[in-house]
Amino acid sequence: MEAISVFQFSLVYNSFSFTFATMAAATLFLWLGRSQVSKNYKTAVTISGLVCAIAAYHYWRIFDSWDAAYDVTNGVITATGYAFNDAYRYVDWLLTVPLLLIELVLVMRLSREETVSKATKLGFAAALMIVLGYPGEIATDIQTRVIWGTLSAIPFLYIVYELFSGLGASIERQPENVKGLVKKARLLTFASWGFYPIVYMAPYAEISGATATTAIQIGYTIADLVAKAGVGVLIWVIAVRKSEAEQGA
Repeated sequence: MEAISVFQFSLVYNSFSFTFATMAAATLFLWLGRSQVSKNYKTAVTISGLVCAIAAYHYWRIFDSWDAAYDVTNGVITATGYAFNDAYRYVDWLLTVPLLLIELVLVMRLSREETVSKATKLGFAAALMIVLGYPGEIATDIQTRVIWGTLSAIPFLYIVYELFSGLGASIERQPENVKGLVKKARLLTFASWGFYPIVYMAPYAEISGATATTAIQIGYTIADLVAKAGVGVLIWVIAVRKSEAEQGA
């Protein structure tokens, strides 16, 4: 295991703990908040809560793995011999990233055919993006990381295209009281997802060792907080407003 400072260990340790608590709290908020939306949007809010629940579980496992990998005694960090298991992240993303796109499609309440088509295409592209990115994440050389990162970028670019072109006309058909919020949810999804490849490319800038490990873990954690808990709450707000508008119509 690479050398790491007490500050770096604590920064990552505390970020994992904070994110686990945030995801767990967001899960409860979203699932309890289902009572405030009409049946048309309960599935979208349920999926938002499910995304946070899955993330909370995996952050608990990530936290335990990080804690097991290092020992802190009298202010000195030593490796325990247990390797930090970063695969938990990719298992989490394989489950949650497609659901993040599906919840956005569902809250828009498109036609059945359009919902099935867009949810299927975006969900498959998201899963493919994660699968292609993992070999590069665990690679020990930059060349392999670049190859798999480039392949992973292909479905990512398709998703971006669909978010801003494929869903553009559908967003314009949304009620006026939520149109701006749906656009913000789309933009927040794009912004948070755009952060992942930036973190992924950290080793390209010749950042290595404990510094790279710390930067990658903190970067991915921030992106997860925004993409899952942040977007999830925004989806709930959209669902509440659309429910109120439809009930008053």
